Amino acid sequence: MTTLPEIHTSGFFFIADAHLAGRPPGQRLEGYQEQILAKVEACLIEAAKRDMLPVFLGDLFHWPRENPNNLLVALIALFRDYTPYVLVGNHDKYEARLTTDVSLAVLEEAGVVHVMKEAGPVLRAHMPGANVVLGASPDGTPLPTHYDKEEDETVVWISHHGIGFPDFRDRPIRISEIPGVDWVVNGHIHRPQPTETCGQTRWANPGNIVRLTFSQRSLKRIPAASYWVPGCDDIEHWPVPHLPFYDVFPDQDFPVEPEGQSSESRFLEGLERLAWKRTREGVGLRQFLQDNLTPETPETELIWNLYKEVTDVQNK
Repeated sequence: MTTLPEIHTSGFFFIADAHLAGRPPGQRLEGYQEQILAKVEACLIEAAKRDMLPVFLGDLFHWPRENPNNLLVALIALFRDYTPYVLVGNHDKYEARLTTDVSLAVLEEAGVVHVMKEAGPVLRAHMPGANVVLGASPDGTPLPTHYDKEEDETVVWISHHGIGFPDFRDRPIRISEIPGVDWVVNGHIHRPQPTETCGQTRWANPGNIVRLTFSQRSLKRIPAASYWVPGCDDIEHWPVPHLPFYDVFPDQDFPVEPEGQSSESRFLEGLERLAWKRTREGVGLRQFLQDNLTPETPETELIWNLYKEVTDVQNK
């Protein structure tokens, strides 16, 4: 078995999808950079108080590169005392690739973060009453089909995937038992989801720490981080300090959300959004298809074949 780095900690403090940015994304108002930096700092301070390892569940950045230097300098200064573990999300990559010109690579080179960019076990944590293996599946990599753990080990696996939680049953990854894996804790899906158990494996999706969407749902939601300790029945949420909704979003009517909208029209609307965001947010077509196509539908194979044909031509 691979020799893993070993640490001593009381638990894992999960920080999902921070989407750090120098300018406000979407309909967020001015002041976004300072507000999200304050949230991240509050999470790191709370993790330290609890003697827990801070773990970012992907999408540390909103735009993968060309973030302002003052944001990167602030993060280097902030992360230096904590050296958190950071999972690679789809927004952290440029054109679906993790290259040396993305902002996350700057933080890694500065030595202030541990970047989890390959699928597999990451470290072994000695916690009160338990030995815990932390594993990771960053964006674009598969979840394990099984894990050969030792008898006295608990395995917590983190991911940044489209997983079929209750509000997202059409996502491509189905919740199922993964032999040898006790927990899967997922980022990527911003809306908090109830934890589900399938056989030995519990699946959790805590939701992100920042409100990005101007909607009734965001109005009602309290941004929160979460933490895991050995023997817990579920992850615990920790509300992140945040401003009132209308201090960070415009005071205007919400857009009408049509009822009974077909999955086909949602798919087409998603493609339209992808075309608009392509150059601004680095959201790749491959990731969009992974998140929205289901293996059971007859058009899935056709769409994937078209995708492969187009990308093969572009790469020649």
